Amino acid sequence: MKFPLFISSRYILSNKDSRLLNLVSIITIIGITLGVATLIIALSVLNGFEKTLTQKITDFDSHIKISSYKDVLPNYEFYIRKIESRLEEHIDFISPSVSKLAIISSKKYKEGINIKGLSDLKSIDKIKSNIISGNFNFDNDSSLIIGKTLATKLFIKVGDRVTLFALNNDKLPSPTDLPNIKRFTIAGIFESGMAEYDNMIGFSSLNAAQNLFSIPNEINGIDIKLKSVEKIDSLTNLVRRELKYPYYARTIFETHRNIFTWIELQKKPIPIILGLIIIVAVFNIISALLMLVLEKTNAVGVLKSLGAKSNQIVRIFIYQGIYLTLIGIIAGNFLAWMLMSIQLKFDLIKVPSSVYFVTHVPIEMTSEIFMIISGITFVLSMLSAIIPSYFATKINPVTALRFD
Repeated sequence: MKFPLFISSRYILSNKDSRLLNLVSIITIIGITLGVATLIIALSVLNGFEKTLTQKITDFDSHIKISSYKDVLPNYEFYIRKIESRLEEHIDFISPSVSKLAIISSKKYKEGINIKGLSDLKSIDKIKSNIISGNFNFDNDSSLIIGKTLATKLFIKVGDRVTLFALNNDKLPSPTDLPNIKRFTIAGIFESGMAEYDNMIGFSSLNAAQNLFSIPNEINGIDIKLKSVEKIDSLTNLVRRELKYPYYARTIFETHRNIFTWIELQKKPIPIILGLIIIVAVFNIISALLMLVLEKTNAVGVLKSLGAKSNQIVRIFIYQGIYLTLIGIIAGNFLAWMLMSIQLKFDLIKVPSSVYFVTHVPIEMTSEIFMIISGITFVLSMLSAIIPSYFATKINPVTALRFD
């Protein structure tokens, strides 16, 4: 064992007369532990929010949505073929859809609902994973899928019959132009965990939606799901160049700008929090090692009088800093993992979906976050350990041997 490491280990293991140092060291370790755990949990929760919301939104919506400044999209078959030919290698699927507002009525209650008619099986497959009751079955044009929150409000379950009221071709009701009324059967109930969908979205077949809104053989939207969102902005710009009035295209991030902007705002304080935690950890380590230097002044004097070099003295106290830092980092990683595991298993912390868009705290535990936070903490802690180590090298052996 090298000389500095040997002396450092003796300081660590021998504590019979180091009561103050033990207290300072414990406080230092606790500070590093809490700082590391806080950062890991904060980043894991924010990543969880971003991943969960993005996944839920893309399950129920498309990456690129083509709509119209008018009520319907004219000559949409031509544009679908044109876009397919230009984005063939990037597209997972592209399909026409109808999406309009209606009123859904059970025996006693009525609520507003956004009916979306789907035609592509791939888009239906994504929604199937969120079905909690019944199934996603559009074998006939009277099947309807609604969210759990809406079903609870209306006191309905799978198999119940409901009535939908919709404007006839978007015209205001009058004695000569009555609204469309159609009976549907609840074929399934889904739960996305997002209030925006669970509370007001209903899915039907494309043909059923067209008949309900009196727009046969017409659509008001084209859904494009990409294989990867990495090039979504450039691909959307390419789509826009291919379209003409009254068509326009928006990405999922533009359609749900409020959600993704909210996530970005939550991430902005992270550097400030990281800086404050690092400052606390640095001062903790400096104070702990300075106390050690003061306590071991006599021992440092003896070592220097016996021929110990300055760089050896520095390494003795840097090893002490490494010891404190490693314990704090390991404890912080364990504390963060334990708290997040408890939350994932028991879902102790509930959040209001009207504010946070989800009903539970989403956590994305990845080894990258643990490693990055641990690495940054270790490097900065080691840099802070150099300061008290430098002061130790300035101790005069003659004065130190007389130090009481």
